[in-house]
Amino acid sequence: MEQIANAFKRLKEDGKAAFVPFSVAGFPSRERSLEVFLKLAEFGDVLEFGFPFSDPIADGPVIQLAAGEAIRNGLTMDVAFEMISEIRDHSDTPIVFFSYFNPIHKYGAERFAERAHESGVNGVLVVDLPLEESSWLKPATDAAGLAWINLATPTTPGPRIERMNSDGSGFLYYVSRTGVTGADGGLPPDLALKCERLRQVSRFPVAVGFGISTPADARALKEHVDGIVVGSAILSLIQKGCSSDELDQWLDNMAEAVH
Repeated sequence: MEQIANAFKRLKEDGKAAFVPFSVAGFPSRERSLEVFLKLAEFGDVLEFGFPFSDPIADGPVIQLAAGEAIRNGLTMDVAFEMISEIRDHSDTPIVFFSYFNPIHKYGAERFAERAHESGVNGVLVVDLPLEESSWLKPATDAAGLAWINLATPTTPGPRIERMNSDGSGFLYYVSRTGVTGADGGLPPDLALKCERLRQVSRFPVAVGFGISTPADARALKEHVDGIVVGSAILSLIQKGCSSDELDQWLDNMAEAVH
């Protein structure tokens, strides 16, 4: 649980924000996605490992496409944990398991938490499991020593943030806007101000995601947040068939902008 918090703490002491890259396991294949995750672990400070779901209501078309292809490729929870174990053989970058609740519920809460811990997961973010329903899973992840990452949005009221301060750990994921993931539509003009306000009331580091796709976006926000999450832009590059060298260069540029 502490690995994620410690990563943010070290970066803050150095005056840096955390680069938190995201990709979907099993897209475009198990082998290629493992290569991508190893790259993300190399350039990122915290890695978001996305598990595919058939109805990803919080995600835009890029991640929807990737999730659908990963499912068709036969990506299962057991295969995902095998991949995480392989990542752990090469990297100690903290890993957040990003998923919708349905696949976890089907797998079994205790079984999921135990396997996640055994494979090397450090935290869990369940995008469609609200605080009021967290008792379905959180006791199991707490027992396994996994950080519980909460989501806040532009419409989250103050009392709910206070509850997240009590019931969360690791960091607080701030959704930059209402709507789904992806770069379309640009970032809200008052995003930096909202991030600053959230940092003032959050017990945990604040990482912002949804719609951040360029180094310019990262540079504009890095002074106002503790971390920057990038996902759709990475998957878009993979969908376009970028080479390993091209992905390296893009990740290096983004990491430099975030830091």
